Amino acid sequence: MLNQFGASVNKTLTQRYSKSANWKNNKFENLAITEMDVNFKTLPGLIKESFKDRKTRSPEEPISVINFQSSLFDAGSEPNFIWYGHSVLLMKLGGKNILIDPMLGPDASPIAPFATKRFSKNTIDLIDQLPDLDLIMYTHDHYDHLDLASLQKLKTKCSKFFVALGVGRHLEKWGISSSNITEFDWWDSTEFENIKITFTPSRHFSGRGPFDRAKSLWGGWVFEHDDHKIYWSGDGGYGDHFKEVGEKFGGFDIGFMECGQYNWRWHAIHMYPEEAVWAARDANVKTAIPVHWAGFALAMHHWKDPIERFVKEAKNRDFKIATPQIGECFNLQSLPQEAWWDSLK
Repeated sequence: MLNQFGASVNKTLTQRYSKSANWKNNKFENLAITEMDVNFKTLPGLIKESFKDRKTRSPEEPISVINFQSSLFDAGSEPNFIWYGHSVLLMKLGGKNILIDPMLGPDASPIAPFATKRFSKNTIDLIDQLPDLDLIMYTHDHYDHLDLASLQKLKTKCSKFFVALGVGRHLEKWGISSSNITEFDWWDSTEFENIKITFTPSRHFSGRGPFDRAKSLWGGWVFEHDDHKIYWSGDGGYGDHFKEVGEKFGGFDIGFMECGQYNWRWHAIHMYPEEAVWAARDANVKTAIPVHWAGFALAMHHWKDPIERFVKEAKNRDFKIATPQIGECFNLQSLPQEAWWDSLK
């Protein structure tokens, strides 16, 4: 179990992190004041709330996942995408296979006394179906994004990792060579196989154990290739950074927006579904896709609440969205619109 925590922060790492403009008071900080109403005083109310409506937080039956089909994923020259629930995205861009936040394991709480079970079964076996990967990327080090069991299976499929500043220490502890890891501070950019990749700010936090809170960074990703621009928002609350991202890059063909696992107690670090639509609008996204839902019950809302509220707000604002099924391959010319969750309980 101790291996799940990853690597601790030491003096050498602290000195390196302190060179970041975002490292203040011996930790990484958000651009805006970000506070949560979770403490010893509010804990009793939170525990009481956590016992309400437990059955509606997960679907009655496991959500099926469409099997990977290389003939679809490799077809054409346009970007192709497959969302695997929660915050896992497989993308083909510029002929390169890129996997973001590959948490495909069955439990988002591997160190807790009770499991947080995935809504879909045997998802870690999906890794065996996937093609060889050119790049794996991590937005931050939380358990529902950085999964040790998934990484152990993915090692043989990829040797290149782009991660938020500070996340690299975990990968190194788990057997990834430091020479294969590139860490990113906010607004850092690099060229990868003719794809420009930039790490962008989000309003969140990090940590895998009791002593490493905010000791690594968090954020989103921007991809630019030929005429295409793609935005992956990363986890986080609503804020002015979305407008800044939109202004810096001039808008996006598609944006994958965090939408799920929210609560008024931690509203500062997870957007409400309506705000996810606003954030896409602020970033000048042409088509928005909600992610960070349909994977785990990490908050007390009904499991369908994120998508239903997101769709409703998008309709109210006449904002273009897409709603792929888990495992469905799609591109900018074939944007899924089916309300597939309606048939599930």
